[in-house]
Amino acid sequence: MSDLAKEKAARLLKKRGSLSSLGSHEVRAKEAFAKTKDSISTVSYMEESGHHDDIARPAVQMENSYQLSPARRFPVLTVKDILKDVLTSYLQEEKYEPELCRQMTKTISEVVKARVKDLMIPRYKIIVIISIGQIRDQNMRMVSRCLWDETNDNFSSHTFKNSSLFATSTVYGVYFE
Repeated sequence: MSDLAKEKAARLLKKRGSLSSLGSHEVRAKEAFAKTKDSISTVSYMEESGHHDDIARPAVQMENSYQLSPARRFPVLTVKDILKDVLTSYLQEEKYEPELCRQMTKTISEVVKARVKDLMIPRYKIIVIISIGQIRDQNMRMVSRCLWDETNDNFSSHTFKNSSLFATSTVYGVYFE
């Protein structure tokens, strides 16, 4: 990553108060100096191998609830409003730069996931997918497939465009029986 892109990403993340897209060693350094009540999400890949994989965790015993349908449905319109708000606030004035957009994708997905989890929808697993690309003379189709229970599972999506980039976002709410 070029120094200019790193500095711009760091300024943007600092301005928005996000620690989530920092490298894991940087997050550990910040945790050592300041304990906060906020949790820090991790990204789906690891930048460096850690020793935490060697620690055995005890199995958690949970009782069956026998609840086969949700008490509260996945709020599609509320989640769509969250997607619109977050994408617009983060990407309105941005120009497409590959390295910056790579960091922004991680940050935006974690912000969206946190805001959807703040809705406290019980027993739903939240999956957030964000894609950012450069606008040129091209077409693109995005498709997803999964096992789906149409009575309980749902999704919300939103597409954002400005003069130099586009972003597509999808949030899946999958009911966990």
